[in-house]
Amino acid sequence: MRQRRPGFIAFCITLMLLLSNTIQLQAASPDLQLDSTKKQQGNFFIATVSGLQKAPRLWFNGSSYHMFLQNDGTFRALIPVDVMLTPGKYAILAINESWKEKIPVEVSSNGLSVQKVWLDKKTSGLRATQEEKAQVKTALQRLTDQKQWSGLFLMPATGRKSSPFGVKRSYNGAPVSSYHKGIDIAAPQGTIVKSSADGKVILTGYESNRFHVHGNTVIIDHGQGLTSVYLHLNEIKVNTGDIVKKGDPIATIGSTGISTGPHLHWGVYLYGTSVNPELFVRNEY
Repeated sequence: MRQRRPGFIAFCITLMLLLSNTIQLQAASPDLQLDSTKKQQGNFFIATVSGLQKAPRLWFNGSSYHMFLQNDGTFRALIPVDVMLTPGKYAILAINESWKEKIPVEVSSNGLSVQKVWLDKKTSGLRATQEEKAQVKTALQRLTDQKQWSGLFLMPATGRKSSPFGVKRSYNGAPVSSYHKGIDIAAPQGTIVKSSADGKVILTGYESNRFHVHGNTVIIDHGQGLTSVYLHLNEIKVNTGDIVKKGDPIATIGSTGISTGPHLHWGVYLYGTSVNPELFVRNEY
């Protein structure tokens, strides 16, 4: 029987390895996917990238977003659409050292009207201290790799929804300068406030310690750029660093800070930008 030469065998093995690597590279071509290319102000895009070993960067409206590794090996980011972003055409770009992909997207108006808010002279004169602003901003922009939440979010308190998310606000008849960055739930003082999802308490602030605007405050990190805020509280039942589960009591409703009466202001943020909290109550992400 004729023996094959060692050089020929080595050539065949090398060829097979090259073909195998080529097939693997073709099968793992990077791909950017969006849940939708049209979103309203206050909503968010779900961006997923597959076929990469290292997370790319995402860009939207001039801002960069970190992507987080998921259990299936893909990378994901929930990209917020600011309520004040001008409706129109934009693009989401995913990029790394050797690849990039861009998808055109469209942002539409949330269609909400202007809400007029009247404050007494003492309350209208309150301003957030630099310390208050800095602590809240740092907490809301926190990024941790582990996704803590699962399933639907819980409405954190029982009561009447007195102000929806996203309405433009005029204070004491002045021109519109801001929008409502959460949901207001009116209820008697002392009503229990619960954590809307699993997470870690990363900030507790007190009106007595210069939290003049937010009042008594709790902020919870749910992981992967998602945080929730609870403002104008009366009693705070948790401490910074506590691990909480969905439904755990964290505070009671009050009227601290800039407030017209006992209520909870509940907000949800992605990468430091507020989005409609009710999206997380109605849908799993």
